[in-house]
Parts: sequence; structure tokens; C-alpha cells
Amino acid sequence: MQTLVHWIAGCSRRARTAQAAGAGLLLALGQAPVNLWPVAPLGAAGLFLLIAAAPSRRGAFFAGWAGGGAYFALALSWIIEPFMVDVARHGWMAPFALVFMAFGLALFWGAAALLAREAVLWRRPASSRSEAVTEDGRPYAGVDLLSVLAVTGALGGAELLRAYVFTGFPWATIGHGLIDSPLLPLSRIAGAGGLTFVLLAVGAGLTLALCRPWPRLALWGAGVAMLFGLAAAIRPQLPIPEDAPIIRLVQPNASQRDKWRDEMMPVFFDRMVDFTAAPPRPPATRRPDVVVWPETALAWPLEVAEVLTTTIMRNAGGSAVVVGANRRENGRWYNALALLGPDGTPAAVYDKSHLVPFGEYVPFGDLLGALGIEGMATRDGYGFSSGPGPSLVELPGVGSALPLICYEAVFPQDILDAPARPRMLLQITNDAWFGNISGPYQHLAQARLRAAEQALPLARVANTGVSAMIDASGTVTGSLPLNAAGWRDLPLPPAGAPTPYSRTGDGPIAVLFLLCLLIAPALQGRRRVPHSSEKDVDAPEKGA
Repeated sequence: MQTLVHWIAGCSRRARTAQAAGAGLLLALGQAPVNLWPVAPLGAAGLFLLIAAAPSRRGAFFAGWAGGGAYFALALSWIIEPFMVDVARHGWMAPFALVFMAFGLALFWGAAALLAREAVLWRRPASSRSEAVTEDGRPYAGVDLLSVLAVTGALGGAELLRAYVFTGFPWATIGHGLIDSPLLPLSRIAGAGGLTFVLLAVGAGLTLALCRPWPRLALWGAGVAMLFGLAAAIRPQLPIPEDAPIIRLVQPNASQRDKWRDEMMPVFFDRMVDFTAAPPRPPATRRPDVVVWPETALAWPLEVAEVLTTTIMRNAGGSAVVVGANRRENGRWYNALALLGPDGTPAAVYDKSHLVPFGEYVPFGDLLGALGIEGMATRDGYGFSSGPGPSLVELPGVGSALPLICYEAVFPQDILDAPARPRMLLQITNDAWFGNISGPYQHLAQARLRAAEQALPLARVANTGVSAMIDASGTVTGSLPLNAAGWRDLPLPPAGAPTPYSRTGDGPIAVLFLLCLLIAPALQGRRRVPHSSEKDVDAPEKGA
């Protein structure tokens, strides 16, 4: 293996960049809808090798940046779909959005690779470093336990960091590649960051095992088997009781191009009213306790929709109804969820608090607005205002629910900020923006992760799908397919006991990533002394 690392280190920068991109693509195959989670650790192992073999600071950065760029370009390819809804207005931005998003997020990976390399080499004894050089004298980290720990800590920490900085964007986190695997229950311990650690650790172990296949490969296999055993042991087994509350999921399948057309708005509204009024289907024998409509199901502002909401409740047959709608108050627009009372007036309202940048509002809106850049889902060109934050809504016959409107289900920290532990999570969303290939399925996968890490059932209602009921283990118990109009009555699964992650959040896994990064300089020998082989560490590389 060290011979392979030496060979990689001797390749041209262009060749190493291509190799890193290939590793990133392999890692991205674990994401929905491909879900090739057994392949993802191979991509991680490839990145470990390429970062360890980087013959300079610049080489380490480009290994991480190229790997991350390819990873995000594939995993986030759906990002072009919202721009295709109104091609004349937004289509020109689609390629720029994908490129800037992919290679902008990849900067986190590039910085992590550089940091890991420096952590490994910082205190490495000169005698050891003199052996880890390429033919032209440039140093590389080499593959050993400390180097793979440093990469695990730096890359895992970077993934955790991007969930918080600049309002956060944790979509397509490395750990999401394990959502469709039997290892999902491990998220109960440390959330998405914990799954990232597991996937990187499996890749790191594979890298070390390949250095000396026996007995390391056997030990690696035993370690992976232990992870699967632990996941199976902590997975909650909670049968659904016969008297469980019934939730009706209403999916109108209103395409984004047609959703706001004057002649189509009554069509979609009447469709949802019919679905609400429909009698129960076997095996259900009674009316649902709650009927849920998706995000912005009402095409008219909530404060002027009294006739519509009265019509809804007149056809609800005694069931409570939750609808998504925009509303305006004191000149501000809000993306809201409303629980309708028996007379059609809102009994409770939740305003979305975690808005989508450049979708629901535009940062530096006054400046960019003067350039003609507006959010795609904004009202009157000014954007939405954020609500006060997470709050609970009491659903008749069910209990307390924590509303999550679309994008908010991506952020576990928003759930952790709730004023109390709810009986269930309730997500309404309009995934018509996300196209038909990967976006809706990745959004569904993240909803499954939220349910598993909190041990709470989650009812998910999407305009065009996929609508689903998810139990406390993250398993889908019933769903409506993508691009289909319909409804389903599904029993609400029970909630599990509070999980370790629900009590501690991301703090412990952040500390673990930091320890992995710092262990290399802490355990190595004397302080690093300048070495003659490093005098040209930032010099142009051959073949560049």
C-alpha cells in the first residue's frame, strides 16, 4: 500500500485530481436514490489515500476540493430543477448554481484535507518524514493510523460545520449515504454526524487493512460486523397499536408550472377537498383523526381564504385539518402551517422560521434586487419573513406535533430547539421544485433520518410526493409514490424513548472529530524541525 501511495504521490496533479474526482463520485453513490451504500466506503478509502499521498499543501487541498466537487456535483444535481420551472426567467442560472454550489461546498473538503495533512506532518520526527517523500523530495503524510484519524476528524468536522455556517446546508452529508443501510439506527447515538463518522471510519479501516491484508482485513471485517450488530440491537421495536391515531396524507400532485395558474388553482383545491371528504378505505374502519394538506396547498393567502377553509371543514367529516398556506401580516409574508378549527378559522398557526436562501428570501436583497435577482418562491418580489422559531401544535386526537415546513426537516438542530419533546414530527413540503430524479428521494431520506435520530414518528405530506408515514426507527410504513394524486389513511406509529442524540445534539460528535484531528500532533514525537526535503513544498509540481 505504501508503494501505491508513493506512486500516487508521483503522479501529475492533473492525474491526482481525476483520481480524487473518481473517489468523490464513488462516495456520492451512497446517496438516494442510488443508495449504493456498500460502495461509499470505497470512495472514502480512495480519498484517504489521495490526501495521504499529496506531495504538497496545494496537492492536499486539491485532492479534497476535487473529490468534494465531484461528490456534490453528483449528489446535488437536482439543484438545477428549480431553475427549470420558469426557464425564461431563471434557466440561465441553472449551470452556475450547480457549479458554484458543488465547488463552493467542496472548499470545506479542500480545507479539511489541508488541515489533516498539516496535523500529521506538524510534529512528525524528521527521521520518519525523510522516508515519506516522493522521488523529487516532496513530503507526503503516508498511510498509518494517525493519518487516517486526522482525515476522519478534519473531513467529518467540515461536514458538521457546513450544517451551521451561513445558515447551514447539511444536504447530502457524507453520513446520509448510510440512511438506506441497516446502520441507520446508529443515528440514535450521534445523529447524521455519527453516521458520517461511521462511514469514514469504515473507509479508514479499509485503507489500513489493505496495507497489510492479514490480519488487518479480518479485524476490519469483525469491526464492521460489530457495527451491524450494535445497530440491530438498538433499533426500536415498537408495534403499532390497533387504536393508534389515523392520519390522512393528501397529495394533490400539482406541478410547479401549473400550481399558480388561475385556471388550475380551483382544480387542485377541489381535488384536495374530494380527498378530504372521501370515506375510509379498508383496512381503515373510521374517519382519520387528522387530515394533512401539503405546503402552500391553499393558493390564496390564509387571511382572505375564509370561504375556502369553511368549505374544507364542511367536507372534513369531523376530522381536524392541517393546511399549508402563505399569509400576510403587517406587510410581511410568511410561509405557514395552519390547524383549522371546526368553523374554518385557524386554531393554531406556525410560521416557517428556517427559510431557503435565494428561494424564499434573498440575502442582501436590496442590492441584488437592483440587479434583477429575486428569490424563486418569494411573494411580490420581497421574500418571506421568518417565524419566531420551533413551536408545537396540539392535534386533536393525536397530541403535540412539531411542524417542519419543507427545508426545515433538513436541520436536526431545529428539532432540538423545540420547547418540548413532541408526540410526532409533521412535515409538509412542496417537492415539485426538486424534479423527478434525486431531490424528492433525498428529501424523504432526510425525513427518515430525523425520525430515527429522535425516535419519533414522522408524517410527511408532499405536494407531488413522496408522501409517507415513517416510524421511530426511520422505516416507511406507508407512502404515496412520486407524481401521483391520491390520499392514504395511515396509523401513527408510537414514539420511542428519548435517544442519546435528542439529549446531547451534535456536541459529542464534534468533540470526537476534534480529538481525531488532534491525536496525530499530540502523539507524535518531538516538535517538527524544518527538513531539507520540504524546501520546495509549495513549488510547482511536475506534470502540472
